[in-house]
Amino acid sequence: MTNNHNIEVVTLSRRKKGSKAPQTPAKGVMIKRIQDAIIILIISIFLPVSSMANTCQGRFINPMTDICWSCLLPISIGGFNIGKGSSPKKRDTKNPSSPLCLCTKGNIPIPGISVGFWEPARLIDVTRTPLCMTNLGGLQLGGGNLSKVSSYNRGYGKHHSHRSFYHLHYYIYPLIYWLELITDFACLEQSSFDVAYMSEFDVTWNDEKLQTLLNPEVFLFGNAAAQGACSIDCAASTLAMPRDEMFWCAGCLGNIYPLSGANADHVGGIQASSLYSTRILAKMHRLGLALETSTNDGSINGKLCSKSIAMKIKKSQYKLQLVNPSSSSGDTSCWPLGLTDMAYSAFKEYPYDGQDFGYLVWRKKNCCAF
Repeated sequence: MTNNHNIEVVTLSRRKKGSKAPQTPAKGVMIKRIQDAIIILIISIFLPVSSMANTCQGRFINPMTDICWSCLLPISIGGFNIGKGSSPKKRDTKNPSSPLCLCTKGNIPIPGISVGFWEPARLIDVTRTPLCMTNLGGLQLGGGNLSKVSSYNRGYGKHHSHRSFYHLHYYIYPLIYWLELITDFACLEQSSFDVAYMSEFDVTWNDEKLQTLLNPEVFLFGNAAAQGACSIDCAASTLAMPRDEMFWCAGCLGNIYPLSGANADHVGGIQASSLYSTRILAKMHRLGLALETSTNDGSINGKLCSKSIAMKIKKSQYKLQLVNPSSSSGDTSCWPLGLTDMAYSAFKEYPYDGQDFGYLVWRKKNCCAF
């Protein structure tokens, strides 16, 4: 008993002098748990994407802050233009030379004024996640299935490839008429907001071979000569407006064909989404669901008086504006189809909530205003 008492006294004296007591197993487990908790907290803060994360991202468009209203320009009355310039958003198509026009209504000739302007008319989602409505606040329809989330693949050496796949949604979006910013103007498209197309319900969107039934001419452009000619369209889109006769080219973005969700030349999200937006416009024309709205024909009862269905895309009558994940600004607030993405893609794509895209389509409208 005396020896044990002496040992306890020596142990207590050593502890008082500052020596550390051996850690118990329970204390070591507790420290380990605290360390694990700290690591999990850091991961949850800086890496919010996980296997259970919501991949559908987006936001509603604010008409006051997100829309480039200066993209309405140039406005033309005959050959006279207001706001025309060399920057991408100020470029314009050819307009009728005469400010006067004449159309027949009920066998009665009615004179008018030849007017041309750019109208926000359509809206496009380009998303990795099926049924993700990017421009409707990131609304996920039908529940998100992460196993079907699209992405892109890279390969090098003998297996060089940059492929991607996205889903698209196409909205009828006559913003000026919808907000009643201009009333009693017959040249505006007088329709309501609607979802006109969803690639998830299009069987040809996932099958390039099946898609060729709608556009068998694709076999004419699957060669080096046709693809090399697209460099001309790239230069035209960069310096002025795209070449309408080169309807198989998307300027500097790549090939319009196939009109499906497969992209064999994925450079970046902005480049790919701009190409997909051009493709869906071309597909709407091929399906007979889009009109030719721009013209320089000022003849009596000509194209100014009525719009016709165009089975081939007229690229020069469209401009794009990025509205999701953020809005484009400056001289490239809106740009012609085929313009190189290096002019407007900086800081527009980023991880997690910057990988789904939305585009506002500006469409040139020439008409005879009575």
